[in-house]
Amino acid sequence: MKDLSNYRKSYDKSELVETSIPQDPINLFNKWFHETEDFGGVEEVNAMTVSTIGLDGFPKSRIVLLKNFNEDGFIFYTNYNSEKGKAITNNPNVCLSFFWPSLERQIIIKGTASKVASSISDNYFASRPDGSKLGAIVSPQSEVIPNRAFLEEKLKQLENQFQGKEIPRPNNWGGFLVKPFEVEFWQGRPNRLHDRIRYKMQNSIDWKIERLSS
Repeated sequence: MKDLSNYRKSYDKSELVETSIPQDPINLFNKWFHETEDFGGVEEVNAMTVSTIGLDGFPKSRIVLLKNFNEDGFIFYTNYNSEKGKAITNNPNVCLSFFWPSLERQIIIKGTASKVASSISDNYFASRPDGSKLGAIVSPQSEVIPNRAFLEEKLKQLENQFQGKEIPRPNNWGGFLVKPFEVEFWQGRPNRLHDRIRYKMQNSIDWKIERLSS
């Protein structure tokens, strides 16, 4: 077994101080997102971990792609009948996390997920390549299947069926909006004395800003 006890690095690329942050965490998220994008070194800046509480009572985390964010929250798309979709329907409290090692930053978001309007899902689905559209229809996400050929054969059938035709969004596929009530920004610092700033929603309107010990 490999010994990982000596895996260490010094974090010294930036700092996070209260005097230079906005009052709204979405504005700071936007700033960090674009700084990471401009800096480079992260292949998919919008890749995030979504953690849910499954129907079996266990937490489960997986990587998905953030597709939009605004003052209302963070939007991603999935199969509503998937394990993830069923978990969110049963318990809408979720956690999102981003790790951007190129700038030694993490963001952890606690929030409540709800389905976006059908029109929003329709518009996003229409923007996808045909292969991705068909993949959303083909895959019974999270279900047990006999083999890969099962999916590939279904895909071929749908390619023939929809050749030259518009591909409709399936009703069981669409977006979730995660409305945040707590957002923590983590900036790596030397000697493991990292900067941690937490925004907590107060009275559904205002954000309380707190510094946490590293």
